Amino acid sequence: MVFKRRTKKGILRTVGEFFYPRGGWRRSTSYVLHRLRRLPDTPHRICIGIAAGAFVSFLPIYGLHFLAAALLAWLFRGNILAALLGTFYGNPITFPIMAVTALELGNWLLGEPGSMSFSAVMGAIGRASSELSHNLMAIFTSDTVHWGRLETFWWRVFLPFMIGGTIIGAPSAVAIYFIHLPLVRAYQRGRQKRLRQRFEEARTRQRAKENGDDP
Repeated sequence: MVFKRRTKKGILRTVGEFFYPRGGWRRSTSYVLHRLRRLPDTPHRICIGIAAGAFVSFLPIYGLHFLAAALLAWLFRGNILAALLGTFYGNPITFPIMAVTALELGNWLLGEPGSMSFSAVMGAIGRASSELSHNLMAIFTSDTVHWGRLETFWWRVFLPFMIGGTIIGAPSAVAIYFIHLPLVRAYQRGRQKRLRQRFEEARTRQRAKENGDDP
């Protein structure tokens, strides 16, 4: 195939690049911001999409962030591609901070004592997912259905995480919208100016060529 990789990436390299991209986080961030600014849409719709993607990054719906961001952007008439790129706010560096902060706030509001580390949260999600998969497969087999892990996960992790993440994510999304709005507007104005200049230069060269002045 024309665009097939010559050397296939191994599992360790794939995992490593997830936590630290090959070009570094600075380069990856610059690339995402560049793509966001070049989207062919109004600054308002683009920034609504970015805010939607950032908001869902605060929620404990790992594996569904893209889908939730696209749906939220569609509901608020934002740019869906910008929403997908906006989920970049949730990454291996920010996820632990988001999760622990949201859980602490959610447990405090619910009056539940204690705290949970990010690794414990991921472990609880893994156990709940495993039990859910087992229960779904049990529909077609004779295995016994168990709900203990899912019930514990719901009350101990998901509910406080969702409450805390929503409360933190909403104002964060609003702030992200207003931070990006002037940046996207300025970039689009500058890009339109550059395009007009190129058009004028091309038209000047064409006129000179038609008049025989072009060397």
